[in-house]
Amino acid sequence: MKRIGILISGRGSNMTAIAEAVREGRIPDAELALVVSNVESAAGLARAQELGIRTFTHSHRGYTREEHDRAMAAELRRCEVDLVCLAGYMRLLSPWFIREFENRILNIHPSLLPSFPGLDAQKQALDYGVKFTGCTVHLVDEELDHGPIVKQSAVPVLSGDTVETLSARILAEEHNTYIEAAALILSGKYRIEGRRIVEL
Repeated sequence: MKRIGILISGRGSNMTAIAEAVREGRIPDAELALVVSNVESAAGLARAQELGIRTFTHSHRGYTREEHDRAMAAELRRCEVDLVCLAGYMRLLSPWFIREFENRILNIHPSLLPSFPGLDAQKQALDYGVKFTGCTVHLVDEELDHGPIVKQSAVPVLSGDTVETLSARILAEEHNTYIEAAALILSGKYRIEGRRIVEL
């Protein structure tokens, strides 16, 4: 049984989708072991507790990035986590943390990377005038929104779209895409060739 840890800073909608997928067997042979947040008031913590998932909160205030990450890592190791999923976690991870869980951290980003990395990806897409955007799940490396791409889903940009309407359609795709990516990585049925994830 593989064990998943999820890092959140807010409402945790992707966390909830992953939890439901684990319960329904869409991420086979897995359990959600821990939800971690750097924000004590994060709505996702209450949702995780409702679902019976262990939670851990550690504010980043007053700590260096690595000090904070070491505290999170200690709890993730205590729960014997195999895969760390970032689900609306709004802080950059330290190089130390990324090396500690090398090729075992997934992130989801609301664009078709490498287009529109960083903040406000949906606004960037609208400002640029693209006809399609979407979401990307990738392994995390030490560069922002950069590691090998595991899964992507495209979303058309409609003529009347606002940041809010586009974000909502992307979010609907994020849930399924994240579940597929987590299931693949936990299955081990892939190899990494440079920047490519090759399914076996």
